[in-house]
Amino acid sequence: VQLQACGGGLVQAGGSLRLSCAASGRTFSSSVMGWFRQGPGKEREFVAAISWSGISTSFADSVKGRFTISRDNAKNTVYLQMNSLKPEDTAVYYCMTSGYWGQGTQVTVSS
Repeated sequence: VQLQACGGGLVQAGGSLRLSCAASGRTFSSSVMGWFRQGPGKEREFVAAISWSGISTSFADSVKGRFTISRDNAKNTVYLQMNSLKPEDTAVYYCMTSGYWGQGTQVTVSS
């Protein structure tokens, strides 16, 4: 099983990025999928999650109203749309589902 995250990069404050995470090796269409992040010198923290149907979502307070999460079960892929990015969003972002973790993708927001 592999989770391949991509879409990170360097962006100015106020900008946007869209992360994607494609799962392979098995289907996760019936599983919750989520995103976590780990900033410099910080512990890994929850960012967002989405139910298998895509109907239910949850977000950390720090990203509510700025980030959205979606999924395409046909592609076994979960997305994280990040808008109005702030320097404090700088972190390595990881996708996770069913106990499996992706390798992480770096997001850097400059002020």
